[in-house]
Amino acid sequence: MAVGAGPYDGRVTDWADPTLDPFPEPDGEAIPAPGDDPDAPPGERGTGPDPAAWGVGPGYNPAQQQVVDLLGVPAGEPQQFDASLRHDLRHELEVGLEPLLEVIGATDQLFISKYPLAQVHGCEAKFVADRDEPFAWSAPAARGTVAHKAVELSVHWPHEPTPLELVDEAMARLGQGSNSLAEYLRTASTADLAELRGEANERVAKFLECFPPIKPQWRPVTESAAKVELFGQRVVLQGKVDLTLGQTRGTTARKVLIDLKSGGFSPSHVDDLRFYALLETIRIGTPPRLVATYYLDTGRPFPETVTEGVLDAALQRTIDGATRMAELAHTDREPVLRPGPSCRWCPLLATCDTGRAWTERRDDEPAPYDPD
Repeated sequence: MAVGAGPYDGRVTDWADPTLDPFPEPDGEAIPAPGDDPDAPPGERGTGPDPAAWGVGPGYNPAQQQVVDLLGVPAGEPQQFDASLRHDLRHELEVGLEPLLEVIGATDQLFISKYPLAQVHGCEAKFVADRDEPFAWSAPAARGTVAHKAVELSVHWPHEPTPLELVDEAMARLGQGSNSLAEYLRTASTADLAELRGEANERVAKFLECFPPIKPQWRPVTESAAKVELFGQRVVLQGKVDLTLGQTRGTTARKVLIDLKSGGFSPSHVDDLRFYALLETIRIGTPPRLVATYYLDTGRPFPETVTEGVLDAALQRTIDGATRMAELAHTDREPVLRPGPSCRWCPLLATCDTGRAWTERRDDEPAPYDPD
């Protein structure tokens, strides 16, 4: 399995020219660097970076500058991939998943996404229990969805908005739908809505503090969905990336996929983005250049360069996880207990000796990550 790059150390990326944009045009057409506005007075937010002061660009705080440095295209030859890669990956998936068709039966489908994959690679007993547990919306359950909608709006907002302005608009738009979240937003108490508004506002405010203003020339896309359908849609892999920047050109890797997280690091976050990279590669044929989880609470990214080894690791994990999911849903195989941080919010905790023993040993430790 390929090893990730590790937490970003904050060093400036080794660009060939520090005045270039993170997403330069291959034909030489200049795109303004992040924050570049030739009409703005010197020193104001939105003016272009001064090469002599590239360590902290004008208008950016250090966290925003760190994001710009991370996104920068490294000097040297761009990463190229073989045009047959998407077909090879799809074929390997079909070979690995075909035995599951008999397991799930002729009339059932198997849907594979990041959340059940992460669950089934953890405690299988919790995976089964959560599947059978009826879901109910609450302020903690809805805050992530509202915050992500607000971030989506912020990327395309015509002026610099306030966090609460974005949150209120996000809640209003989500409340106009016909799904269960819309029903919750229309019927929740004033206190619950106020709690939701405050918690979503915290996340959105942190995003606006940590990310530079995103230029249209960076080709931002929010909540970008990708899907791979196999065996006549009997097996479906699907995912949705919080933020993508850049655009693939031919077989040259240029796109960056970013997932936003509250709380702290979890190894499953690395696997989530590798899964997204796998879907993206099969969808268009060229992998993203970089994937990164951005932790809003710490203001730090965790990046990984996408290689064929990373994609192969994601593929094997997907096949293994899908096999476990199918067996647990359609056979009598007993689920395996694997205690971990998620024991704290497991519906089986009251009766699970393994889970209680794990949590009791760690009662004095904070939860290492937020399930959102």
